[in-house]
Parts: sequence; structure tokens; C-alpha cells
Amino acid sequence: MRIGVLGPLQVAGAEIGGARVRALLVRLALDPGRVVTADRLIDDLWPGDPPAHPAAALQSLVSRARRQAPGLISSHPAGYLLDVPPGEVDASAFERLVRAGDPRGALALWRGPALADAAGLAFAAAPAARLEELRLTALAAAITADLTAEPASALAAEPVVELEELVAAHRLREPFHALLMRALVARGRRGEALEVFERIRADLADELGVDPGPELRAAHMAALRDPAPAPRGNLPARLTGFVGRAGDVARLHALLGGRDERLVTLVGPGGVGKTRLALEAARGLDVPDGVWLVELASATGVRAAVESVLRTTDVVRALRGTSPLIVLDNCEHVVEEAATVARWLLSEVAGLRVLATSREPLDIPGEVLHPVLPLPEAAELFLARAAAARPGLEVSAADAGRVCRELDGIPLAIELAAARLRTMPVSVLVRQLGDRLAFRGGRTSEPRHRTLRDVIDWSWNLLSASERELLRGLTVFSGGATYEAVAEVCGGDPDDLASLVDKSLVSVSGERYSMLATIRQYAAADLPALRQAHARYYTRLAETADPLLRTGEQLAWLEVLDAEQDNLDAALRHSDDPLRLILPRFWPWIMRGRRREMSERAAAVLRRVGDVPPPGRELAHGLCRVLTGGEPTPAVLDSDHPAALNFWAMSGAQRPPDDVVELTEDVVERLRDSPDLWTRSAALLVGGIVRFEYGTVAGAQDLLGPALDGFRRTGDRWGQWACLYWLSLVAENRGDFAAALARAEEPGRLAAELSGLDAPFGPMTFLLRLGQLKARAGDHEGAATTLAEAWRSALRAEDAVTQARVLHARAELARRTGDRSEAARLLDRALTLDNGDGPAQFRAFMQVELARVAEPGPPLRTALELMETCGDRTARATVLEGVAEHLPPRPAAELLGAARALRGVTGSVDPAVVALFGWCRSALGPDAFHEALTSGAALPDPERHALSLLG
Repeated sequence: MRIGVLGPLQVAGAEIGGARVRALLVRLALDPGRVVTADRLIDDLWPGDPPAHPAAALQSLVSRARRQAPGLISSHPAGYLLDVPPGEVDASAFERLVRAGDPRGALALWRGPALADAAGLAFAAAPAARLEELRLTALAAAITADLTAEPASALAAEPVVELEELVAAHRLREPFHALLMRALVARGRRGEALEVFERIRADLADELGVDPGPELRAAHMAALRDPAPAPRGNLPARLTGFVGRAGDVARLHALLGGRDERLVTLVGPGGVGKTRLALEAARGLDVPDGVWLVELASATGVRAAVESVLRTTDVVRALRGTSPLIVLDNCEHVVEEAATVARWLLSEVAGLRVLATSREPLDIPGEVLHPVLPLPEAAELFLARAAAARPGLEVSAADAGRVCRELDGIPLAIELAAARLRTMPVSVLVRQLGDRLAFRGGRTSEPRHRTLRDVIDWSWNLLSASERELLRGLTVFSGGATYEAVAEVCGGDPDDLASLVDKSLVSVSGERYSMLATIRQYAAADLPALRQAHARYYTRLAETADPLLRTGEQLAWLEVLDAEQDNLDAALRHSDDPLRLILPRFWPWIMRGRRREMSERAAAVLRRVGDVPPPGRELAHGLCRVLTGGEPTPAVLDSDHPAALNFWAMSGAQRPPDDVVELTEDVVERLRDSPDLWTRSAALLVGGIVRFEYGTVAGAQDLLGPALDGFRRTGDRWGQWACLYWLSLVAENRGDFAAALARAEEPGRLAAELSGLDAPFGPMTFLLRLGQLKARAGDHEGAATTLAEAWRSALRAEDAVTQARVLHARAELARRTGDRSEAARLLDRALTLDNGDGPAQFRAFMQVELARVAEPGPPLRTALELMETCGDRTARATVLEGVAEHLPPRPAAELLGAARALRGVTGSVDPAVVALFGWCRSALGPDAFHEALTSGAALPDPERHALSLLG
């Protein structure tokens, strides 16, 4: 262990000087690998009495710690973190070993009171108490294991002495008293055991007012029996640690520990860990009459196997009057007889409970099913087994996650993959995941578990011919399918589909059927006719959805298409008529903002069909050409298809602005009287966007307003969102931040309803824009709250440019509230994080903001240079207005004129710009001011002119 906190602090075995340095390292060790904010550290290390300069004091403390323990503490914009895996901290390793059922291994790490170097500090109290409680739990578990394992002929006094000391130290802790009683009884000292019981019963009654719990009562009953019963059962000892599934174990204990559920069957695909889970659950149950494991994998008869395990031919007579648990393992290949025997025994032996494992249910009265799903803690299992296969090997979390995802989280597959690391690098294993069916187990593996192919062979051989045919057919689907899709594409008997679900080869969740990728790879076959049936089905589905996406049913159909995304992609790849399918897919792609995906798919379709469109597919072919940079064809120019309308806004960057404006105005004029309300509204929306983007901003609102009314009447939420978003930008462009804020909040709610909109309309970007508008509208408190939420979202995104955007917005807010030094500090952090990777507009905005709180010359020159080749007119205007703040009246007025021309509005209501206009007019006089504005508006390159003014 590199870090030891279970006793005096140690780092790589060495002690650390300085009490507060040790406290800092203890605090960071409670969250290894995770950022602890500076504010949290200050509060924890100086509770109630922070130093005069807490940030500086914390930084000094970190520096002292780094000198003694180089490379251990890493900085983060929000604070600091202990840069080690959790397993390198003894407290984390201790907890993992306790939960993995290795109490002795855990106790070996304990060196003294936990978190001793933070004793007295409030942050350490709860963790120290929790660790102490875990230590006592581990101690009880270790002693229990020792008492269970020790042979009767070698019963020694040491456990009794140890337990007597523990009982004296923990007078009211019942588990230690119960263990002491059992140890005394095992040594023939029943009288002393009964005295222990009477003493603890009296203490519990006097001090707590309670009676002994079940564990103590059971120990008391055992002490009253003569002689003590020998342990019964045949469960094998663990060969490896058990990872995860705490929730599964808890549910099985609740089911099997109750009175009603007497048959519980663990069902799931081969290799998912049913047997391991059953054994782990059985080990944790208190079953006085024993737990008996009956392994059926190689059995030819279930009843004979039960008789062999219990060593009797009269099972009922042997079990009657007792309450044992029988584990019937691997029932699937003898499921009929297993069901018959289980029902017979449960009917004859009232106290019997049965825990079965099978790839399909036994299907008898009273059966409770517990589905065993892929392992949630799959990465933890892979890392543990990899470490066992090759000690010292470092596997990144990303590689572990990828391996586990590729292998469906199936424990057997993961263990087979981890074993291969003994002879190959991780990178080679990752490349071999496509050949997962050949992964081979160890020498002692059962034949049915020797490889993943063997595992699935076991299930495949139990299928009927029609079930096999249907399973093959289901492999044409990607991401699952509805019952209707399966029935139409594959046909077949519905009972076969139900049987495949029962046999854990297919799963059903909600309305969809799916299968694990490993099973899909095993069953996959070349099925060209079925693939075309699949493509035709999803083509019809897309065509059905297309018009309904422009109505009040939009949300429901978007949900359908999102669920079928993988199938639609597969259908497009395999369809004999891809142009027919891609046409109804264009509009959902546009709505979701997936323009790159849409362009890539369009290019792939063109490569398949060639340059000449098939008859009847001219529009789809023309749209694909536009998407890949080609000129619009007559079929596109004359179309009122939603995608064709939207391409005028989307392809603007590829054509001269005047051409875009002219073409768009022609479309608006042609379609503004269309009998279809949605088409009229969409044409107006596109026209408004183009007017805003290319300088005729004053006319944008004239089109966007009626478009919004039309979309509201049709029920199209996406259209409403788009209109409101652009109306908000129109208001912001004229400096009316209150109106822009009002327009921005409603599209945020609509975007949440639509769910799935990509950037720039995602949650973090929406919060950022909302915070900036609140700050500019004067709601500083609301802006601070919103930007704090945006900052948390940006940290989760782990994207430096995104974090820089939020810091820039926070800097603007700090400057507006009078804290120029804080604004400068935030901008410095933002510029460092951005590192030149952000868009030119954003980098220029940061420089303009920096000029407002620092020496203005260099930042302004940088901002203007960034804008010289930028096509964003409103961004250019914003930068020119920012530069004008630092110039004398005449050149300032010229830049204001240039900015007003770029914005396409006659006057701004932005208070800062209004004030700047007023200052220039007052200084120059009305005529000279007007002349300077006119001169600036005519500048062909205002950024170059502004650079010359700065010198």
C-alpha cells in the first residue's frame, strides 16, 4: 500500500512530518482519485477558524506535502486530488476485502485507530467510526470462519480467550457474545455458555430495554442441546473472491429467509454467474439442517443425483421433520425431471427450501424467478482477475470498461479474457475481442465452460429446429426489436419466441426483445432474404413516422425512431433501395442536430447508387448531393420536402451569401401561400434564419413570428423551439437582453421535452446562455445560480473548452458586479484551459472581456486578428463594440457604425452600447457623429481599420 491511514499515517512505508500536512493527506485519502474542492479542504482542515488567507494557506500546505511525498497530489481547477487508485489506500483495500468475504486479509491491514492523524477533526469522525464498525464486523466474521473450520479434535482455548476480551470491551455487542457461547459449547463448556447468555440478556434489558436478538437466541438454543450438532452440508469452499451482486444476494436472503417462498430459481444465460451467486447466497443463510449442493451438469437423473448427495435412497424419510436447503444446479438439460423432483420434495417435506439454477424456469407452482443479469461490477471483476493472472499489470479503466462492454458483462467471458492477459498485452486482447467465442478456460474447466462457444453450444443443443431458425433470424436486428417487427420480418411461431426468452437466449424489456452480443455473434448467419425483409420493414416505419413528426404526435414518434436507431442504420446499410429509406430519415437527423452523421450516411448511399439517380428517387439523390457539397438539382429546388427546405440554411457556408439570400427568398415567396400550414411555417423559419445570418436582421423577426404561430397550431414542438431560439438571438442582437432571456427560457423547456438535441442546444450550453443573459439583463443573483449549475455540468463533461466558456461567463458577471480582480483571475484560468482550442469567436470574446479588466492593448489586437476571417457578423459586431470602448470619440463612433451595419439594426438598446453612443455624440456633436457612423458602416474591413487605430 502506498498510503496507510489505518493507524499512524504512512506514505510508501515512511512517516510524514507536520500534523496539518498529515491531516491533509488523510482527508485526500478518504476520496482517492477524486477531486476534493479547495473550499471543502479549507473547511475540513481549519474547522471554524480558517486562516486569514485560506487559499494561500492551503496552497502552502499542499506544497509542504508534495515536498515530502512527490507525485502524490495533483491539482485541479476546483481543488486537489490524491492521484492514486483506490486500491493503493489501505482503508479502501480494507473495505473491499471485508465486502469480498476476506476478513483476515482485511484485518492484516489494520495498524491502529483509523485516521489517527485526523483525530479531533470533524471530517474524520464519521469515516473513522464506520471503519471501526467494519473492523468489528470483520473480526466477528474471521472468528466465525475459524470456529467453523477448526476440527473437533483440535479445539483450542485461543478463540475463547480472544472472544472473552472482545466481550469485555464491547459489553452490549451481541455477535461477540453469540460467538463466545458457540465456542464454549464446542469445547464442552455449556454451563459457561448459558451464564454468558444470562449476563448479556440482563445487560440488554437494564441498559437498552431490549431482548436478545435472533443470533443470541439461536446460540442459546444450541447451548441447551446436548451434544452440539455437527455442521451439515456439502458446499465447496471458495477458490476466488466473490465480486459484486450485493443486491442479488440480499434479495435471495430475503426470499429464502421468509416463510412463503420455498422455491427460488436463478435464471439467465450461460456464463452469467448463476452457480456462483447461488453458492454465495447459500453460504450466507442460517440453515440449521444444512445446505446441500446437487450438481446436475453431468447427471443423467435428478432423483439419483439427490440420493447420491444425501447418501440415502429414501430422501423424503431422511428429510422429513428437518429444514434444509437443497441447491439444484444447472437444471436446463434435465429441466423436466428437475421440475418433477423439486415439486415432489417440496410437497413431501414442509421445511425444505430449494434454490435452483437454470437457463429456463422449472415452471411449477410456487416458483419465484430471480433473473441473473450481466454483472454491474464487471470492470471490478476484470481488474481483479487480471491482477491474479499477471501481477503488476496496469489496466486502464477505459480498457477494462471496453472489454467488459464488448463481452456483455458476462462474468465467465470476463474471466476467460482476463486469463489471456497472462500471455499478451491489453491492446492485443482488445483487438481479439471479435473472436471472443474461442476464448479458452483453464485445465480444470468443465467441458461446457471451456470456451464461450461451448457455453452457448450447451443451450443451442437444447433448441428445436424452429427455435434455432428464429434465433438466427433475430440476428438481423440491431439494438432489439418490437414484437410486431419480429413477427413481420422473421415470422415463425410466437411460442418459439417465448421459449427463447424462457431459455435466456433472448431477453424482453418493456416492448422490446433483444439478445446479448455474444449470443448474436454465435447465431449470426448470412440471411440476405431476411435482411431485405428487415430493410423493407424499417423503411415503411420511417415513412410512416415522417409526416407525423410534424404534428402533435412528434414526441411519441421521435421516441420510436430513437429506439430503432440501430435498426434503421442497419437497414440503410443493407437495403436494396437505400435512397427510399434515407429520404424519411433526413428530417429526424435535422431535428436531432446530427448533421455529421447525416452527411456521412448520405455519402455512403451515393457511393452505392452512383451519380445518376434511379427513376423516382431524384429528390433523395439530390439531397444527398447537396449534403456532400454538390449543387442543388431541380428536384431539390422545386421541392417542399422538409429536408429540402432546411438545406438552404445548412449549406450556406458552402455558397456566396448573396446566393443563399436570393435562393431562400425565392423559396419563401413560393411557399408562403402553400395550403399546408407546416410547410408555410417551415419556409418562414428558414427565411428568418437566413435573414439573421446574412445581415437583413430587421426582417428576420417578421418571418420568425408568423412561423412560431404556425408551428404552435400544428403542435410541432421542434418548430416552436427553433423559432423561439432564433427570436431570442434576434432580441440579443439588438441588445434587448430581457426579451432575449424571455425567449430563451421557453425553448429550454421544449428542448427538455424533445430530449436528445445535440450541442449547441444541449443542457450545459443552454444553462450557459441563460446565465449570460440573466447577467446582462441585471439579474446578477439568478445569473450566479445558473452559472454555478453550468460549472458543475462542465466539470462532469471533462471538456476544457466547455469549462473555459463557463469561466468566461462568470468573469463577465464578476466584472458587472464590480469585482474586477476576480474577473481577471477567472479569465486567466479560462484562457489557460482553452489553450487556443475554442472557436475564434469565443477566444475573441475572452480577449475583449480581458481588456475591460486589464491592460487593453494586447487583448484587443488579438481579438481583432481572430475576427478578420470570421463570417459570424454578430460576433464581429460584438468585438468592434468592445474595442470602441477604449478609443477616442471619432474612431469609436466609426467602429460603432461598422458594428451597427454588421448587426443589421438601426439602433441597439444594450445599455453599454447606448451609453457609448451617447458619449460619442456628446463629444463630437450630432453632425460629426452621424458622419463618423456613416463612414464606419462603409468600411470594407473594419477589423483591419481598428487594428490600425490601435497602432
